[in-house]
Amino acid sequence: MAVPIAVLDCDLLLYGRGHRTLDRFKLEDVTDEYLVSTYGFPRQFISYLVELLGASLSRPTQRSRAISPETQILAALGFYTSGSFQTRMGDAIGISQASMSRCVANVTEALVQRASQFIHFPEDEATVQSLKDDFYGLAGMPGVLGVVDCTHVAIKAPNAEDLSYVNRKGLHSLNCLMVCDARGVLLSAETHWPGSLPDCTVLQQAALTSQFETELHKDGWLLGDSSFFLRTWLMTPLHIPETPAEYRYNMAHSATHNVIERTFRTIRSRFRCLDGSKGTLQYSPEKSSHIILACCVLHNISLEHGLDVWSSPATGHMEQPEEEYEQMESMDSEACRIRQELLLTHFS
Repeated sequence: MAVPIAVLDCDLLLYGRGHRTLDRFKLEDVTDEYLVSTYGFPRQFISYLVELLGASLSRPTQRSRAISPETQILAALGFYTSGSFQTRMGDAIGISQASMSRCVANVTEALVQRASQFIHFPEDEATVQSLKDDFYGLAGMPGVLGVVDCTHVAIKAPNAEDLSYVNRKGLHSLNCLMVCDARGVLLSAETHWPGSLPDCTVLQQAALTSQFETELHKDGWLLGDSSFFLRTWLMTPLHIPETPAEYRYNMAHSATHNVIERTFRTIRSRFRCLDGSKGTLQYSPEKSSHIILACCVLHNISLEHGLDVWSSPATGHMEQPEEEYEQMESMDSEACRIRQELLLTHFS
């Protein structure tokens, strides 16, 4: 009598008689093309993750054979890049859907624990100057330390009573605040904010604001769009440019700020679990936030490994809700003075 696969022990699926699994042969037994098409990354990158995360994923078990770090990483990459827990993905590595879910949780936790290692602002003067030079080379905007924006990622409804995650389009989401450099490397990622919060409120409450207002970032600024308020460390476009200098400033600002929009598209294209094409993330807001952050870590690691081609926009991704805001730039007179000085010095 046939036994339904859903009730089979995961060790039997992984090591059962006659069942071919990726624990039974090495990554070298398959081509890079297969690995990229199935898991989104080449062998060298996967091997690096095994070395990086292996100790965290090799946990004590009462079973004689636990799922290897290599298999756990392949399972997680398969989910991140396809957005699917379907049987086909589990069959490719010989584990059940339930085991797939546990593997994703384990790898996500291991990546989140290393987020500060891979996502951070540079500290030494030479690297900071290189950061500014790279941005200046894009469109002539001086002093830029990063570009900042928010993007929404769809999640399942936490519960019927909690409306804090319902965004302006009536969908449940997390509003994620991110900063990137001129190559799209993430310098900051806060992925836990409820979708009902407008971008300006997210920034006001974010650790990023505290970092820039209390630490030494006096010789540069971030660039943000008009959904944010002008600050001494955050340059926004002029609402109604009138002079040639103001038009030149806005054009340089827009061309430079566009880097983060391209970065968002790249992340969604590479990590299809975030783009909405397979549905929303079927986790609590906290777990969904961790999955997003894990993908951000992988994004930066991939750039470190030279996988830095800009991807085309993903199909079916969730559009970011449009923000309604009022221009309140005059509230910070010092910020207005700094921007005016920037206009006179570099764009007149």
